[in-house]
Amino acid sequence: MNTQNENSGLVVKNDNGLTQKIIGCAIEVHRQLGAGLLESLYEEALAVEFELQGLQFSRQVELPVSYKGKSIGKYRLDLLVEDQVVVEIKSVERYDPIFEAQLLTYMRLTCKKVGLLINFNSKLLKDGVKRFVL
Repeated sequence: MNTQNENSGLVVKNDNGLTQKIIGCAIEVHRQLGAGLLESLYEEALAVEFELQGLQFSRQVELPVSYKGKSIGKYRLDLLVEDQVVVEIKSVERYDPIFEAQLLTYMRLTCKKVGLLINFNSKLLKDGVKRFVL
């Protein structure tokens, strides 16, 4: 089943088993910790939950950025799960569309087709999760 994401115009797939597992881990973290903590704490808790669920992941993945063949710096992904899904963690009161642009840029630069934007500062975590497919 596909749905249209109103903010980005991208098609969001609802049938990806890996993203469902990642979202399930995030929901468990949110149930245990609630809203209002720092992003770094949610990242740490997600790492624990991923380990418990047997998911392979990397944290703060440093990747080079080049412009016209010249290195111009590096950026960091919050999480890369199973070398397939880019996970960007937020804990913000006010949602800003730049968060989507950031995740989409990370996805393009890493050639990953799936990304999750998770805002833990939501009363219900399901309201704070957006899934993107390039």
